[in-house]
Amino acid sequence: MTPHELVAILDKHDRWVKKKTNGARAVLTMINLEGASLAKVNLESAKLSGTNLRLADLAGANLSHADLFAAFLTKADLTGANLYRADLRGAHLRGAKLKGAIMRESDFRGGALLSGARGGVNFVRSDLSGSDLDDAFMVDANLTGADLTDCSMAGADCRGALMAGASMARAMMKNVNLTNADLRGSNFSGANLSGACLRGANLTGAVLSGTVLRNADLHGANMENTDIGGADTTGANMVRAAKNFPPHIQDRLNQHFEWIYSNGATGSRADLGGADLSHIDLSGVNLSGANLKAANLTGARLRDAMLIMCDISNATLRDADFTNAVLDGSNLRGSNGTGARFDGAGLAWVDVKGLDGRPTGRLWPANLASCCLVQASMVRTNLRGANLSDAILTSANLSGAILSDANIRGTVFTDANLSGASLPNMDNT
Repeated sequence: MTPHELVAILDKHDRWVKKKTNGARAVLTMINLEGASLAKVNLESAKLSGTNLRLADLAGANLSHADLFAAFLTKADLTGANLYRADLRGAHLRGAKLKGAIMRESDFRGGALLSGARGGVNFVRSDLSGSDLDDAFMVDANLTGADLTDCSMAGADCRGALMAGASMARAMMKNVNLTNADLRGSNFSGANLSGACLRGANLTGAVLSGTVLRNADLHGANMENTDIGGADTTGANMVRAAKNFPPHIQDRLNQHFEWIYSNGATGSRADLGGADLSHIDLSGVNLSGANLKAANLTGARLRDAMLIMCDISNATLRDADFTNAVLDGSNLRGSNGTGARFDGAGLAWVDVKGLDGRPTGRLWPANLASCCLVQASMVRTNLRGANLSDAILTSANLSGAILSDANIRGTVFTDANLSGASLPNMDNT
């Protein structure tokens, strides 16, 4: 096709869009337009299925409602283009520039193509790998099964997008908005989702291994059977209901609850030693007496929980929330509670009772020996009689905390806030 012929087609198409006389819809199906200069052209509702637009300049072009089924847009420049409700099923967009593009309700699902002399069917998925989608507007777009490997989607708005089964491995997705997106079975391994908003997203069966989720918001996200092994969740707002954990974890918790409420007549004490309970939400539950030794409770929410006489030694408690929880008499020796919150919690001693249920007069203190509680928040925490020997409380907030009768031999309080705290007698130091 000559440049003059293309210009004539574009002119007639523009007249057709504007409903003027002598207009005609642009039909450029299977045409070779590689490297064509089509910046800011109006191709609304144009027929471009299978068209070769590799390396074409389509910056600012209007491609809304266009038929781009299986089109070749490899390394094309679509910066700021309007692709509203465009049909991009099976399109090739590897390495394309889509920064700031409008892709609301665009369809990027896979497509079936006829191939071969006998008309065989070849199903291909949309290929956006390595593309630049920074700041793109993709609300309600359909990217089911699309290949977005190594793409850049920083700041993209993907609210309500359908991305089930999509591959976003190693993608750069800082501050992307995936609120209420369908991400079932998607692969985010090695992707950077720092500051991303995933509120209400469906991440059932998604792969988040090695994913960076620093300061991400996953409030209300469905994470059933989600693989988060090795993910960096520092500062993430991320909790998982117990029902989203493996069956054996759920069974042990249920058996423990039955054991508690039947006073030991039925059920069994929970043995969750070494279990991965990261980001679990057990607020208000009674896990007293449970074995949580060496468990991973990173980012767990245990507000108002009962954890009396639990073994939580050598556990990972980074950024966990124990606000107003009761951990009296529990063993936290050697645990890492960096950034954890214990505001208003009880970490004091308990009065041990005999088999007859009467107090024996023996006090069993909470054991926090050698704990790392750097930058922990322990505002008004009751640590009376607790063993804090060799614990590290650097930069921790202990304002209003009760440390009467506590053992603080070798305890590090460097830069800790102790305003209003009741400290033990010097005989205990």
